[in-house]
Amino acid sequence: MLAETICSAVSAAGLGIAAVTAYRRRFLAATRIAAYALVPLALVLTGLVDWAASIVFDPVVWAGFGLLGLAWALFLTTRIVERRSLRSGARPAGRKAARGSSAAPAVAPGASAPSLGGGGAQQGPRQAPAAPADDFSDIEAILKKHGI
Repeated sequence: MLAETICSAVSAAGLGIAAVTAYRRRFLAATRIAAYALVPLALVLTGLVDWAASIVFDPVVWAGFGLLGLAWALFLTTRIVERRSLRSGARPAGRKAARGSSAAPAVAPGASAPSLGGGGAQQGPRQAPAAPADDFSDIEAILKKHGI
């Protein structure tokens, strides 16, 4: 009952301010103030104020919020501990390491030999990487073309 009275008073005060603003010929601002002033009254009429008041003043609801906070804190704590254990090199409990013949598992086990980078037959002599001067020649040509 108190919440409805407060919301109604706020709406009435807001509408009064909107009327004074409209009297000063600032109609756009007055319309905006009136819109804001009608929101608390609309909340009272839809019953949201009663619902919110029943949540705020009910100790059982606060106990539920407390349990939700505790659950969230437990989830957060386990994530932090798991990340720290991964950084230190330890494996998290409950997960088994992939054991294979090589130390690092293949990214794509069904990939062909050339895509793996050298496990298959050589297709010809490898060329040395281009010299740094060759890399900048294209850039120099573009800059010269634009007069820079």
